[in-house]
Amino acid sequence: MDREQLWEEAVRFHGHSCPGLMIGFRAALYAQKLLNLTFSRDEETVCISENDACGVDAIQVVLGCSIGKGNLLFHMRGKQAFSFYNRESGESVRLILREKPRQMTREETMDYYMNCSDEEMFNKMKTTLRLPDEAQIFDSIVCECCGEVAGSNWIRIVDGKKICLDCVPEYDRFRI
Repeated sequence: MDREQLWEEAVRFHGHSCPGLMIGFRAALYAQKLLNLTFSRDEETVCISENDACGVDAIQVVLGCSIGKGNLLFHMRGKQAFSFYNRESGESVRLILREKPRQMTREETMDYYMNCSDEEMFNKMKTTLRLPDEAQIFDSIVCECCGEVAGSNWIRIVDGKKICLDCVPEYDRFRI
């Protein structure tokens, strides 16, 4: 798929064209170039996004990172920053959106993001978070309180019963 087709696919997936989507689109393409990434069929490419904004949808389309595969994770900091990892080479990069040069309308912002260089758009840094482990599959356990099934990693033993996190009583030594 060429760049224009890829953009149209990102717009289709996201639902509309906007500057936020373009931020993620450009970040994914830049990471692809810097780390020699291809579309991730499994967990070869990992993205840790520091926001849950529009751009994340473009990253899913361009790089194949998704929550379900376990190679799209969120480290919520409210920043337009993305860390990308190539599991095969061990290389990684953190891209942080730079401030625009001046106050711009939505249309001007879109045009700027579409046409500026990668270096004008992003600060390129070393990643600050370690590469996450590959996704793990946990045994399923039936909660002895609500009867719902949860992964074993999210079960606690309370009074000898296996209880899901939703059913675990809150512990507060200062409860009045």
